[in-house]
Amino acid sequence: MQSLLRWSIENAGDQSTSNEGASQQPTGPKELDTGVLDVIMGRPESELMKEALAVAVDSEKSEDDRLQALDDFEMLIENIDNANNIEKMGMWQSLQDLLTSEKSSDEVQAAVLWIIGTAVQNNPSAQNAYLSLLNSPLTTVLSRLSPKESSKQTRSKAVYALSGLLKHNSRGVKLLGEEKGWSILKSALEDPDITVRRKAVFLLSSLLLPSATSESVSSEQQSGARLHGSNVTGDDQPQQPVHANSHASMTAESTATSGVTVSALQEHGITSELVRSLVDPIPYGINGDQERDTDLEEKLVRLFHTYLTSAGGKLDAGNKQQLHKWIQNRRGKGETWDLGSQELDELQSTLA
Repeated sequence: MQSLLRWSIENAGDQSTSNEGASQQPTGPKELDTGVLDVIMGRPESELMKEALAVAVDSEKSEDDRLQALDDFEMLIENIDNANNIEKMGMWQSLQDLLTSEKSSDEVQAAVLWIIGTAVQNNPSAQNAYLSLLNSPLTTVLSRLSPKESSKQTRSKAVYALSGLLKHNSRGVKLLGEEKGWSILKSALEDPDITVRRKAVFLLSSLLLPSATSESVSSEQQSGARLHGSNVTGDDQPQQPVHANSHASMTAESTATSGVTVSALQEHGITSELVRSLVDPIPYGINGDQERDTDLEEKLVRLFHTYLTSAGGKLDAGNKQQLHKWIQNRRGKGETWDLGSQELDELQSTLA
């Protein structure tokens, strides 16, 4: 921009200079350098992606420069076309190598996980491109959930990446079972960091939602509105067009995750852990002296509503009794967890 400003000053001239030089032959404008042309015309974002990735993978660059490059890359691939260019330009393997490299710092790994999560979010093509990489890419992401190996920021970004990879992706959920991912997610419900726990619960809730076929998009929009506390009904929402690269354009079989998730929650004892997380949470915080977290409670109650009223899930007698008693007691004190009275009545009826 400074070059552009200098060029403007040099070629503008004030009125007096213009009058004095009226009899002189005009000289043509000076040529702009390439940097200024880039500012004026803009450059293809694919080139910016290449440059950012080149800096990110260069171990000779400073840590700050590499992290800035990864941040720039993530902003570029917020655009779904750029996200799909990751595969077209053969960048997925470079990102995965950066994630698995022993030379990559915890901060670099967190930045790569952030990129993965952003690129695959609501993007079936990117989901399948990443899951098709060699050497079990899902296992790599799951391994970053270990508190012994990763910082809380990296663990949080790992859950973010998992959410994007697994939502409405039956192939991804199947791989999750093969890679013992359900047990890892169960452990995440006890993570020392409350943010990781919240994101793990939200991930499980998203896997309980109906398939995202064109027939079910409107019903999921209603569920999504309730998750965010909106009172907008399906009839009030405008009909959204179905994009070719969307879960809504795919078959129910390829996007179904609810049934598998219900079975896995029961088989791996995750339902019991979810109940305990609500009625008797493990303390968190720097000194381990904080117990209640209203955000986590809202997410857990919403999960149980979905699990019991629409996903066909079951609880054993002991868990039913604990959950029913807890909800009845808290509801009597005026708590609603951002659910309507009808939804709460539905939930309690499944526990009676």
